[in-house]
Amino acid sequence: MARYFLIVAARMLPVAGALFGLVILGRAVALADRILGVAIVVAALAVMATLPRALARRWRTPPAP
Repeated sequence: MARYFLIVAARMLPVAGALFGLVILGRAVALADRILGVAIVVAALAVMATLPRALARRWRTPPAP
């Protein structure tokens, strides 16, 4: 059950990170702030796409002999 909640958290936390990046991007005045916002959004999307599947693959039940 703990693994299930960790996978759910691994799906939800990058969404929060992407929203945080969008907030930074929306309030950005300087170019550096915009670059930071885009970088946070891209990183969060990459984590969102890879981490839950990697955890599920790592915790997969081995096949029965």
